[in-house]
Amino acid sequence: MSFQSIIHLSLDSPVHSTCMLGMEICLDLSGCAPQKCESFTIASSPGVLVDIYNVASGKVTQEAALTQWPLSHPMDVLVKMTSPSSDVNGDKVLVSYFLPHEDVPVATAILYLTGIEVSLDVDIYRNGDVEMANDKQAKKNWVWGPDGWGAILLVNCALTNRGQIKDGKITKVFSAEDIRNLSPMVLRVQGPSCILKKHRLLLHTSKEESDKARVYRPQKDSSSTFELVLGPGQHAYALGPLESDLKETFYVEALQFPSGSFPGLISYSVSLVEESKDGIGPQILVYKDTVVFRVAPCIFTPSTQMPLEMYVCRELQVQGFVNAVTELSERSNSQVASVYEDPNRLGRWLQDEMAFCYTQAPHKTTALVLDTPRVTKLEDFPMRYSLSPGIGYVTLNTLDHTVASIDSIGNLMVSPPVKVKGKEYPLGRILIGSSFYPSKDGRDMSKALRDFLYAQQVQAPVELFSDWLMIGHIYEFMCFIPTQFKVEGKKDFRLLLASPSTCYKLFTEKQKQGYGDAALFGEIRKEQLLSNGREALTINQLLADENMKKQNDYVERCIDLNRAILKRELGLAEKDIIDIPQLFCLEQIVNVPSNELTGKLYARPYFPNLLQIIVMGQNLGIPKPFGPQINGACCLEEKIYELLEPLGFQCTFINDFDCYLTEIGDFCSCANIRRVPFAFKWWKMVP
Repeated sequence: MSFQSIIHLSLDSPVHSTCMLGMEICLDLSGCAPQKCESFTIASSPGVLVDIYNVASGKVTQEAALTQWPLSHPMDVLVKMTSPSSDVNGDKVLVSYFLPHEDVPVATAILYLTGIEVSLDVDIYRNGDVEMANDKQAKKNWVWGPDGWGAILLVNCALTNRGQIKDGKITKVFSAEDIRNLSPMVLRVQGPSCILKKHRLLLHTSKEESDKARVYRPQKDSSSTFELVLGPGQHAYALGPLESDLKETFYVEALQFPSGSFPGLISYSVSLVEESKDGIGPQILVYKDTVVFRVAPCIFTPSTQMPLEMYVCRELQVQGFVNAVTELSERSNSQVASVYEDPNRLGRWLQDEMAFCYTQAPHKTTALVLDTPRVTKLEDFPMRYSLSPGIGYVTLNTLDHTVASIDSIGNLMVSPPVKVKGKEYPLGRILIGSSFYPSKDGRDMSKALRDFLYAQQVQAPVELFSDWLMIGHIYEFMCFIPTQFKVEGKKDFRLLLASPSTCYKLFTEKQKQGYGDAALFGEIRKEQLLSNGREALTINQLLADENMKKQNDYVERCIDLNRAILKRELGLAEKDIIDIPQLFCLEQIVNVPSNELTGKLYARPYFPNLLQIIVMGQNLGIPKPFGPQINGACCLEEKIYELLEPLGFQCTFINDFDCYLTEIGDFCSCANIRRVPFAFKWWKMVP
């Protein structure tokens, strides 16, 4: 932005002006025009462009420099420099005035120009390179889409983030890999040195935005030590006196992801200030150039993305589960990382509390763990110290630093990419559970987490009804699996939904076939069933239990409500959904203080939840349901084989009963999976 918008010409003496490259200056031609003159011509040296905007004929360039233009018609004459001047007054513009019917001018005004370039540039075109923008106004805006523009910042997700103070400066040592996480910002200044010496440069941002990012300047005497010049509590930085041309690269990192109170946009400006001639008067702002960054969002991956790495809790209580999922990972060619947990917590936090996601700029993609902690001290999170190198870690606290079950990141799922009513969602849509309506016992995701998910913009959230579940997490009744064979016009995934009616239909068929005496949980010891509040009921007994039937009718209605939402918001048809047999029972929440107990009943899987699937490509780890044995095989397992194996899936039923129904937690809670990021670049979409 140039603050010298108009120049008044003079016939008494030449006018001298400093002109910023690429910025247009309007010439006042009429102010000094001799009386009776009716026309003028304008000519310039090669480094100056002249544009004439006439009301009648529009824009005419300097190619028509010899044309006599009427002074009586309103017009704008704009000049701009195309390159920095090598000397003071190195370029000029001549304006000659003519009397009527005369070919020789009666007077000529001379404008001497000194071109200076001041440019603050970033990766505006998102190709990994810092180039000077063709349009200086464009880099002040950030535009989504394949034809959009605007630079991108990555959030610093490193586990350690400490600098040191030396000689009053905060410095930090970066490795070559650390520098790749930063976004470069290049400052260029060119012009005659005698002019530059009279000016100062100031790099600055707003006080509010300075808290959201840091800007580093490399130290001249070190290739790895950087000085912090802008950041929290420091929103302006004055560069030293200009002696000659300057080209310097600064490096920027974000400190926060977009949130409810932060839209994700951060602007930086460089201001060129002219010193007063006597050193006493005020400085004059000559020019300001501005760039804008958008902080890269936190992007979650659906279960349909291929697995890269699985993290499992290696506690003795879940050893059978660990061995089974380790074998599953090996079949899927993904790594297995061990996480050792406090025995009192028994691994329940691995999925309920943390989610693997990633953030991405054109120059770098970084995997990270987003943590919504259930404990107050970060030292209590062994996950931080079990992560593979290069994986970041971000903690997202609620406002009151408390997290209830439904508030956690475990109550979050991502759909595969979908198209709904012509609208593309190339990164899928976030699905979260809520209560849907206010009540004294209602539970909702915390506002801080909900606002955070919406603020990322690229995976437009969909809210589902999950408060009917005891844990309150949507993965208890749904799951996405990838299809092996892609067919034109069909989805490349399937949605699995829990279906009590499908389970009753299966049991009724088996009863009619004469297997009514086959019992659920026939392989489980009595003491295990007793400790989990279950009985080894036969098919006949289950079908005769009217109270159980009423409870599952209620569950079916809750699932059908979500089914309708999912079909509408994800553009699904019935052919995209597979109903999985599953029974529930209604119980009171017991793991809360006695003063918080209510009479409300919540749904809990009656047998190990078949929707708690660990998806490893075409290999599925499914809780062993311990259903009625018919001809030596579990009829529930046989039904799953029948539904999923024709689609190319290999189903592994994992036998670890206590892991499902005791205090240890749900099946999927003992493992967490890092998956391949989307190939689609988030900045190419339009939210």
